[in-house]
Parts: sequence; C-alpha cells; structure tokens
Amino acid sequence: MPTRRAVSGRSREPRARFAEELRHLRGDSLRQLGERLGWDWSLFGKMEKGETVGGPEVVQALDQYYGTPGLLLALWELAISDQTQFKERYRRYMALEAEATSLWHFAVSVLPGLLQTPGYAREVLAAGGLKGDALDQQVEARMGRRELLAGEDPPQFRTILSEAVLRTPLRDPQQWRQQLEYLREVGERDDVTVQVAPFGAGLHGLTNADVMFLRLPEGRTVAYAENGYRGELVEETAPVERLQRAYDSVRDLALSPSDSRKFILRILEEVPCDPST
Repeated sequence: MPTRRAVSGRSREPRARFAEELRHLRGDSLRQLGERLGWDWSLFGKMEKGETVGGPEVVQALDQYYGTPGLLLALWELAISDQTQFKERYRRYMALEAEATSLWHFAVSVLPGLLQTPGYAREVLAAGGLKGDALDQQVEARMGRRELLAGEDPPQFRTILSEAVLRTPLRDPQQWRQQLEYLREVGERDDVTVQVAPFGAGLHGLTNADVMFLRLPEGRTVAYAENGYRGELVEETAPVERLQRAYDSVRDLALSPSDSRKFILRILEEVPCDPST
C-alpha cells in the first residue's frame, strides 16, 4: 500500500489537493476499491477527478482503509469550506459570512441555505438550471455552509420566513417532511431564532427580496440582497441602514419565536406521512 505524503507548502487549492492525495494513495483499481469499501466505484473516480468531494462517511472509510487516520478527513474539511467552489459573485460574501459574529436574514420564498437539507438544496438548485456534476458540487457546497452554525462558538442567527416559504413544498413529500423537521429542530437551538411573517402581516419593505445582514468583528454591518436573478453585496452605511429599518419593521410584524414554532408544526402536520412507516 502506498505511503502517505505529508501535507506541505506545495499544496494547491483545497479541492485539487484533496483529489491529488486520493489519486496518490490508491493502489487498487477503482472497481476493486469500491468492492472492498462497499461504495459505487464511480464515486471514487469522481472524487479523484475533483468533480465531487463525497461525504464524511466515505472519507472516514478511506482514511481507515489507507491507514491515514484523520488526514483525508482534514483535507476534506478544507475542501468543503473552500470558497472557490462557490460562484464568483458570491465569494466576497462567503468570506464575510465566515467571519460574521451574528447574522439576520429575511426570506421571501426559499429557505436560507444555512437551514436547508440536501433534498431541499438539490431541488432549489436544480430549479435554477443546475444539473449533473455542477449540481452535485453546489449541493455539497451548500451543505458545507451549514457547518457555520454547528461549531463550538457559532454566530447568532435569526431568520424571518415569509409564510410563502412554508407554503411552497418540495415535490417529494418525504423530502419536504425532512426539511420541516430539520427546521423545527434547528429552531430550538439557543443560537438560532426562527420567526414567521404570516400573509396577514400585509405589505412591507422587503416583499421582493431576500436579505442577509452580517455583523462583522470590527462592529460594522454589511448586507446581501438577492432576488431570483441576481444578488448584491451592500457595504455602504446609508443603504445598509435603510435595509435594516425595513427588516426591523418586518420583525415587528412577524410571529414570536414560540408562535412561529407552533406554525411550523401545523405545516408539518399537513404533510402526508410515508405509508411504509
């Protein structure tokens, strides 16, 4: 079995470095590797080409098989957090999001990426025209973003969801149920607040755009406003303050966190159960 090389200064960008190490370590054919580990061998081929980074379970299995405890998992963690996997226009925003001390969000029609399940992310991204390997890559990237709220000292996160978000289900009822259950679960964390702005709240200043506010370590706040076709990072003080005033107005109209949890539970109860369970 090939010996492991040390991670050194010659490493390239994280996804390429991860794929390079996988190619170096493999001594068997892809088909043999798949048979021995119990995964489809084509997955390993895609990982070695950099088309996908796989999931933590398969990476841990490879670490164990190659006798490289923790090395591949560490490289995988770097790869999924690599901002070059995001589209160019989002990279500046992603860099700021990673260092934010708190985040406030408003959603018009789609759940924020930080709270999406894989099934939800896949259907949303596919509706936007992604498919094949590009779709797989962006789903993985979005799931990697969730780690922002899962660390030891995560930023405070508040999202206000228009009722339309919860009234627009996925095509697969079971995937939709999983998403709602995840939303209910994450909404119970101390550092996450979920509120619902019901239809009855009427018109307000954020009826046509999703907005995310990032409070940065130096104390300033920036905003990212997005509609279905484009997004814009807003860093100038005056426009950010105008958006914040609109956000505060929506928060005044929204249900309390407790009533919002009850609202989500009612939506969940309306989703058909899997007849096989």
